[in-house]
Amino acid sequence: MKKITAILLMGGTGERFGSSLPKQFHRLAGKKIYLHTLERFLHSHLFDEILLICPSPWLDQVTQETAHLPHFRILAGGTTRQESSFLALQACTPDTEIVVIHDAVRPFISSEILKENIIQAQQHGAIDTCIPSADTLVHAPSYPLIHTIPLRSEYLRGQTPQSFHYPLILKAHQTAHSDGITNRSDDCSLVLRLGHPIHIVAGSEHNIKITTELDLYLAEQIYRLAPHSLPNPTHPLAGKRYIVTGGTGGIGTAICAQLREQGALPIPVSRTSSTYRADLTSFAETQRVFDQIHADLGPVDGLINSIGQLQLNPLSTLPPSEIDSQLATNLHALIYCCKCAHLHDRAHIVNIASSSYARGRSDFTVYSSAKAAVVNFTQGLAEERPHLFINAIVPQRTHTPMRTQNYPEEALDTLLTPGEVASEILTLLGHHGLTGSIIEIRKKTD
Repeated sequence: MKKITAILLMGGTGERFGSSLPKQFHRLAGKKIYLHTLERFLHSHLFDEILLICPSPWLDQVTQETAHLPHFRILAGGTTRQESSFLALQACTPDTEIVVIHDAVRPFISSEILKENIIQAQQHGAIDTCIPSADTLVHAPSYPLIHTIPLRSEYLRGQTPQSFHYPLILKAHQTAHSDGITNRSDDCSLVLRLGHPIHIVAGSEHNIKITTELDLYLAEQIYRLAPHSLPNPTHPLAGKRYIVTGGTGGIGTAICAQLREQGALPIPVSRTSSTYRADLTSFAETQRVFDQIHADLGPVDGLINSIGQLQLNPLSTLPPSEIDSQLATNLHALIYCCKCAHLHDRAHIVNIASSSYARGRSDFTVYSSAKAAVVNFTQGLAEERPHLFINAIVPQRTHTPMRTQNYPEEALDTLLTPGEVASEILTLLGHHGLTGSIIEIRKKTD
C-alpha cells in the first residue's frame, strides 16, 4: 500500500524575529509554535508517516518535548531549507506515494487544506497552496524605481503545504543538487525547473507564517478568536489539594463543589471562609494565611484565584477609595497569592480573568484594566516559573451574584453558569503541559 508522508520543516534561527531563540520555539497561547503545527498534522489522521525536520542543536530538546506524542520521526535538518527538505525526502520509505511539505511555523493549517493538497497531488503530481494578494504588487528590479505594476489578479501569495508525487519531488531535488543549486527557498521552484506544471490549491488568510514579533501578535489574536476545547484530562484529581481564593463566591463555590466530587480537597480562602479567613488585599494577611495552610497541610497541588470585584461606574464618579479597592481585589490580591502560595513542583496556578481584558469598556474601566493586567501577569509568571503550569481562564459573561448585582436585566440563557466555568477549570487541572495560555470559555450553543 502506498504511503502519504508529511514533512514538517522547523528550521530558522530567529534572526528576523529579533531573538536568539528560533521562532518555532516561541510560545503561542502557552504552547510552542511547532507543537501546534505538529498536533494539527497528527489530529488530521491523513498521514501514514510524519517527519519532523529539526535543527541539529535542538534535537535533544525536541525529542523530550514530543515524547508523549505518537507516530512521527524526528530528523536533523541541514543548513538551508532546501538541504533540510532533501534530507527528509531521502529519509522517506520507497513505498511513499505523496509527500506534503509544510512550514512548522504555520500553525493554523486546516485539515481541509491538507486533504485537498493530497487529492490534487494524486491527480496532478505537484501542488502549491496559494491565496490572492490584497495589495497592489510592483516590479522594481532597479529599486527604488518602479519598473512595472502588474495585474494583481495574475499574482498570488504562496503558502505551504506544497505537495508532490514522491518520485517527482525527489528527482527535482536530485537534479538541482547535481546542477549546483543549493539554496532555493521553495520546493515548487525545483519542480518547475523540470518543466512539470504546478497546480494550485486555495489557501487561507489564517494560514500565516510566523517569522516576526508582529506575526506572533496576529497569531495570538487568530488563536483567541477560534473555537477551542481543552484536551481530555489525563491526571486524576483525587487526593490532590487546591487553594481556591474567593472560594465562597459564585465561581469559587462551584469549583470547590466539583473538586470534592472528584475526590480532591478544596481549601477556600476569603474574608468569610470558615477555616482560612483572610483579607487577601493585605500582603501581611495573605502571607499569614498561606503560611498557615503550609504549616497545616504542606505544599499544595494548585492555586485557583477566583477573587474579584466589579462595580459599574464611570471613572469621573469613582472615588479614590473605590479605585484602590477594585485594583486591590482584582489585581493586587491575585499577585500576593501567587507570591505567597507554597506549591509542589508541577503544580497549577489558574488565574480567572475576564473577557473584558481584550478591550476596555465604559463604566468598568478600572475592572477591565485590572483583568488585562492579570492576563499579562499570568503569561510573565509562566516564563518565570517553568516548573509550574500557570494559565489564565477567561470566561464570558457568567451568572454570578456579582454579575447579577450589576446587570439585573440580563437573559440567563445567554450567560455561562458557574458550574460550566468550574468544569473547564477542573479539566485544565487534569492536564499537564499547558502553561502561559489564555483559555477563553464561551457559552456552548446547540
